[in-house]
Amino acid sequence: MHPIVIIGSGMAAYAVAREFRKIDQNTALVMICADDARNYAKPTLSNALVGNKAPGQIALGDAEKMSTQLNMHIMANTWVKAIDAEQQVLELECDGQPSTQAYAKLVLALGATPIRAALQGNATAQVHVVNNLNDYTAFRGELDQKAAQRVAILGAGLIGCEFANDLQQSGYQATVIDIAEQALARLLPQDVATQFQSKLQAAGIEFELGTTVTSIDLESHGYHVTLANGKTLQADMVLSAIGLRANSELAQDAGLQVNRGILTDTQLQTSAEHIYAVGDCAEVNGTLLPYVMPIMQQARALAKTLSGHPTHVHYPAMPVAVKTPAAPLTVLPVPQDVDVTWKIEPQEDGLIAQAFDHQHTLRGFVLLGPTAAKQRLSLTKLVPDLIPAQAQ
Repeated sequence: MHPIVIIGSGMAAYAVAREFRKIDQNTALVMICADDARNYAKPTLSNALVGNKAPGQIALGDAEKMSTQLNMHIMANTWVKAIDAEQQVLELECDGQPSTQAYAKLVLALGATPIRAALQGNATAQVHVVNNLNDYTAFRGELDQKAAQRVAILGAGLIGCEFANDLQQSGYQATVIDIAEQALARLLPQDVATQFQSKLQAAGIEFELGTTVTSIDLESHGYHVTLANGKTLQADMVLSAIGLRANSELAQDAGLQVNRGILTDTQLQTSAEHIYAVGDCAEVNGTLLPYVMPIMQQARALAKTLSGHPTHVHYPAMPVAVKTPAAPLTVLPVPQDVDVTWKIEPQEDGLIAQAFDHQHTLRGFVLLGPTAAKQRLSLTKLVPDLIPAQAQ
């Protein structure tokens, strides 16, 4: 009997393995990953500085520990070069040596890759991205080595704002640059974004919005950052956080259907039999949600399916807590295909913004400030499920 194989070692991969082992302790389980397979919570990377956590303290376990804990064979530093979906065989490469691995069922937990802007200048290769623990280790290493003070951040989305808050609260000067006219443009209505930005500015974070970076050059005193609006900035380091692109090439090369991510149904099955997808690479029933709570919902459902009990994933309303203590924020994103009208209620230290569709049904909300945050549970109960629970 061939094993169940998981490709990837991120949060989604380990969540599936952990949930599966709660149900089935004996079926052979194999994890294959291109990195060292350390287990860690990716969301901790954007607030590790203020939490005084060094990169070496973030990992919860190395490959050996996780292999023992989950009774799973881990093939670290191994690349999956191709998937033969018909024969149910993987083509692998480790240290330049090819090999193969058969599977009974395959889980694609391939994650996503940071999008990089097309920039000019002699220092474009020195722009950091932080999408995994190795990236973060390199970022922190240079931050400490240079005794950096000024950090320019490309992107005023969720990750960019979280890193800006973490850096600013840890004694650095953060400047956030984005082509959008507001912070968190994909999540917040304009009035809310204005207040959110004002709170971050009050904490010392600077913003350059409605423009882009055109070039980055290394000079004797640091990086010279040129903006499209004609302004220039000086920075000791540059961090890019302009978005992620689902890693779907391996699946596409194998003939699986992909769109923004790897397409799956509500049982997480791809267009190929015996192959499933989870996490940042999975577009589930037309929805791509790169957040923790959807990953956990996927892992629980898929574990049951892998154990022989086909189960549909259930997406209840899942608010996202943005890690910006200078401007406490909780967001329940509005589904992309839903037109809404926002109702905004000021609070003593923030606001509550509710998004209603044409049927006057609450479809999303934003809570800014500690007082507003207390309404999270009551409002969440009013929002319909994104993917309803189905009878199994």
